[in-house]
Amino acid sequence: KDGASDKKEVDFHRFVLFFGHEFRDDLRFFSELELEHSLAGEGKDGEVELEQAYIEYDFNDQHRVKGGLFLTPVGILNETHEPNTFYGTERNSVEKNIIPSTWWEAGVMFSGEIAEGFSYDVAATSGLNTNSGKNYAVRSGRQKVSEAEAEDYAYTGRIKWTGLPGLELAATLQYQEDITQSNDSDAGSATLFETHAVFQRGNFGLRALYATWDLDGSGPKDVGADEQTGWYVEPSYQINKYFGVFSRYSEWDNQAGNSSDSEYEQIDLGVNWWPHQDVVVKVDYQDQDAPDGKERDGYNVGLGYQF
Repeated sequence: KDGASDKKEVDFHRFVLFFGHEFRDDLRFFSELELEHSLAGEGKDGEVELEQAYIEYDFNDQHRVKGGLFLTPVGILNETHEPNTFYGTERNSVEKNIIPSTWWEAGVMFSGEIAEGFSYDVAATSGLNTNSGKNYAVRSGRQKVSEAEAEDYAYTGRIKWTGLPGLELAATLQYQEDITQSNDSDAGSATLFETHAVFQRGNFGLRALYATWDLDGSGPKDVGADEQTGWYVEPSYQINKYFGVFSRYSEWDNQAGNSSDSEYEQIDLGVNWWPHQDVVVKVDYQDQDAPDGKERDGYNVGLGYQF
């Protein structure tokens, strides 16, 4: 675990229920309700979270709009993170700490296809709310649309190309008016840029992603949080329909703007076993070098499913 001591732990990490309804062919509702860490309530480790709840309307066959609470269109895992769809027991640390997945907001989003192989998403939503006490880390700024402060908003645009079978190329740009919701006079606007590639050719797969934040203001600059960046590359090979192996190299730094050593590096190696396409057993090994000089190495074992 990032920044934590070595530990031995068993956890029912997530239990997710999907609910949807189609009012008619061009109008539908979708929602996602999640219980984290098995128990929620005062003094408990878990939370009950409503991660999605939106109405979607099709203008025509190419363009649509959604309104409500939905996942931000950024990265590889943020919108598609069912356990049987990715390698590794835990979600990769770059998309967790830099993007920061899983990340949802409330607002409106227009989506559609603009040419063969090209699609777009444009959204205006609520935004993050971090502060100096959290070293302006973006993950700590997720408000999860729970009585969220909305003094300042966020605007997101994504372009994606899937014109070649087995290949996805995408780039996202988000601008937030004030990443502290105007609560911190030493901070201000923030810009996120993310780009990634997903490639699948036969049994060979490759994922690569780069993401970086640029935060304005003397407050983020003083602690190096004016730049928060990370990247990873993940090759994989599916031996047959039941077994696949992967490796991943990651680097991320939520205080990349200073001269001190605050960067994490991690190597992951593992195997997925799919007894069914919707059921997966995962075993992996992580080797993490933390900026405090400690190595956090260990094994993860997980069981996941969807239906």
